[in-house]
Amino acid sequence: MNVFYITTPIYYVNAHPHLGHAYTTILADCVHRFHRLLQEKTYFLTGTDEHGDKIVQAAEKNKQDPQGYVDAISARFQTLWPELGIENSDFIRTTYPEHKACVQRILQKVFDKGDIYFGEYGGYYCYGCECFYTEKELKEGLCPDHLEKPHYIQEKNYFFRMSKYQDRLRGHIQDNPAFIRPQQYRNEVLAMLREPLDDLCISRPKSRLTWGIELPFDQDFVTYVWFDALINYVSALGWPEGELFRTYWPDAHHLVAKDILKPHAVFWPTMLLSAGIDLYQGLRVHGYWKVDETKMSKSLGNVVEPLEMRKKYGLDGFRYFLMRDMQFGHDGSFSEQGLVNRFNADLANDLGNLFNRTLAMTHKYFQGKVPPSAGWTSEDRDMADLGLSAMSGYIEHLEAFQLALGLETFWEFIRGLNRYIDAQAPWRLFKAGETERLGTVMTLVLSGLRRIALAVWPVMPETSETLCAQLGVRFAPEDVDLRRESRSWQELQPGIEVAKKSNCFPRQEFQLEAPEHKAADSDSKEPEVPEIQFDDFQKLDLRSALITNAERVKGADKLLKLEVDLGVSRKRTIVSGLAEHYAPETLQGKQAVVVTNLKPRKLRGILSQGMVLTVETPAGLKILQGDEATPPGSKVS
Repeated sequence: MNVFYITTPIYYVNAHPHLGHAYTTILADCVHRFHRLLQEKTYFLTGTDEHGDKIVQAAEKNKQDPQGYVDAISARFQTLWPELGIENSDFIRTTYPEHKACVQRILQKVFDKGDIYFGEYGGYYCYGCECFYTEKELKEGLCPDHLEKPHYIQEKNYFFRMSKYQDRLRGHIQDNPAFIRPQQYRNEVLAMLREPLDDLCISRPKSRLTWGIELPFDQDFVTYVWFDALINYVSALGWPEGELFRTYWPDAHHLVAKDILKPHAVFWPTMLLSAGIDLYQGLRVHGYWKVDETKMSKSLGNVVEPLEMRKKYGLDGFRYFLMRDMQFGHDGSFSEQGLVNRFNADLANDLGNLFNRTLAMTHKYFQGKVPPSAGWTSEDRDMADLGLSAMSGYIEHLEAFQLALGLETFWEFIRGLNRYIDAQAPWRLFKAGETERLGTVMTLVLSGLRRIALAVWPVMPETSETLCAQLGVRFAPEDVDLRRESRSWQELQPGIEVAKKSNCFPRQEFQLEAPEHKAADSDSKEPEVPEIQFDDFQKLDLRSALITNAERVKGADKLLKLEVDLGVSRKRTIVSGLAEHYAPETLQGKQAVVVTNLKPRKLRGILSQGMVLTVETPAGLKILQGDEATPPGSKVS
């Protein structure tokens, strides 16, 4: 069995978790779940980084001792992840005794090899970065990240002979193109390695900092926070004798944001080479989430709280947006309006509508049970081939951490199924009595829904399991093999009973506040609407109507062509933007209220003679209906 080991950076506990932390960890969770569906043995590590100057400063600011402070902040990370649907295998803290012992053991091994020496160094020290900069690395005399003037410090410290391993590291990166991905970050690291590599200062004197792991060969110094933190990736596995280390380290993949590229692409591999530990398999680097084109920053007040987004728009919708709207390796632009737009377009309209209309038709035509399937037509084979191709592309992209591309590839299949339903028109087959053909069409669509439900599990686990249950399918990750799903079309067995409806994705509206805050705001007011005279109202001719037929307008995603009965043989055609809210077959026989004296106009070449009135609800637009006993054509007054 193949193995797969995925890690996030361990997050520095000088601040509370925010969207940046959530994105990295949800992405790792999605990749971890995906590899489980490839039937691989997987391990997913995250945790917290708890030593260094900034921790001491943050603890003092909060009037706490460092240990009490890191315990409290680390707990926030540990409790947040399950609320975001994250299922990590382990959580490592750098204050754990096992981690401290591992760091000291590796330090001693590197020291005994002669790769650590004592020397004096003067440099520009940034407390925000907790590292020294040379003059050429500063931007106009300021730290390139924090844009603050660093402090010049001259002190004696221990140094790691990082320069000794520069050529070996460069050769490894050149010989292994997949070692660092995406390509632009591999190029960036190779550019760093074309310049002479300085040795790395790996200690801090206790006279300046005591909150850290003591050097095993000199009790007057503690370990530099990066040398300490990076070792978590092997200390959590019980290096060197641990079974987890032997099992998972050969296929280790580190997931990081681009701001910590150098420590992971240069510091860490040279440390491993010195310690005699095999290099990890891959470093995968993502961009930043920006708000209004600005990197999130607590000082700017533009930090996005992940739990607030979950409360407003649901967990799986939030997870889907994060994975779908950031192209891996590039920066993403976060906005709540963008989240709502993506949710409504992809989840409510495409996926939600597909499930809902299919389940409704299954109950209408086959008493809610999967029908038997007869022979396929060329259109059926094309549809199945699209499903196989989509699954292959989905797997290929997710193996490369390109979730946005993978989801878009798979959504082509979802949209294809919607088009297939429109083209095959089950409602017409039913009216024509073509039961055998109707059964084939419905079984193919229901079987397509099954593979959709399985494939979305890495990104939307709760939704996936709900959709499987609605299809009468038992879901267990150990029973799913996505590679098999990419090679052969699996049909649902006839007779399986499906749910009557699916309402996983009710349409969303942009919310300025979380729902509970909104409800508590007694001062909130409805938007002002201009007053009209009674004479203005009397100009409208509002009539009850019966919808006798509904079908999609060719080439228009939002439009339906409705045939309505206004009584006394009065028939009208109305083009209405209801396709996002209703499947055509669900409208036949429904009552509606229609504006009959609206000036006719052509929409997509169809003359529309009126307007169907709707009501905005939290679940989306609903047709305004009168009492069922009201005869068509009755005037509203």
